[in-house]
Amino acid sequence: MNAPSYDIATILVNELDMTIGTDLFMGREPTTPPNCVTIFDTPGAPPDFNYVKGTMITYPAIQIRVRNVNYTTGWGIINNIKSTLHNRGNEVINGTTYLTIACSQEPALLDWDENNRARFVVSFNLSREEE
Repeated sequence: MNAPSYDIATILVNELDMTIGTDLFMGREPTTPPNCVTIFDTPGAPPDFNYVKGTMITYPAIQIRVRNVNYTTGWGIINNIKSTLHNRGNEVINGTTYLTIACSQEPALLDWDENNRARFVVSFNLSREEE
């Protein structure tokens, strides 16, 4: 089972023409390049209680951070990511069935980093079936 960040990165690679390790990262924001997207796995809700052995519905969450030297460009990127991911569901990504992908926090300016680059965040709740 992949980390949710990896599966979501696959969508961004395929649909927004990003490249893992070049402008798209998981778990840790690098110091370079100056403009990048990072996906963080964050706490979600507890899994369902069920009585079907071997099947579980889990509710992980992710936060996506966009860093950009240009405020307007960064704002556009994070909103494009939100539009790409929000309200998806019933699809298999890297062998895992995602029942829902839903924005739980609208894009917002997080801060300006030490190099005066704008950082924006958006959060998503996920539900996926694990066997």
